[in-house]
Amino acid sequence: MSDLDKLDDPAYPAFTIGQAAALLGVQQAFLRNLDNADIVKPERSEGGHRRYSRRQLETVARMRDLLDQGHTIAAASRILGLENELAAAHEEIDDLREQLEQSDDDDAAM
Repeated sequence: MSDLDKLDDPAYPAFTIGQAAALLGVQQAFLRNLDNADIVKPERSEGGHRRYSRRQLETVARMRDLLDQGHTIAAASRILGLENELAAAHEEIDDLREQLEQSDDDDAAM
């Protein structure tokens, strides 16, 4: 995979803290606070600088929305965790339905 191909990977840490803050319209201190609270753990460059992925930027944006709605950081973190669990459960349900349909198709072909 070339370095340019990595930019398509949502988990690739492509953004500096300054770029992330500018893209999200937040202060760098906000990003550092989320890091200190173990909500978003950016990777570190060889020089120790934070590097954020697109997936992490999405998490930060959602946290910002929840905080703007008046939730505490602990509550917003819990809501985000529950939303992620729900999304994972929906994916699992979809996978199981697909497997069931495939099994039904295989049985019908016999």
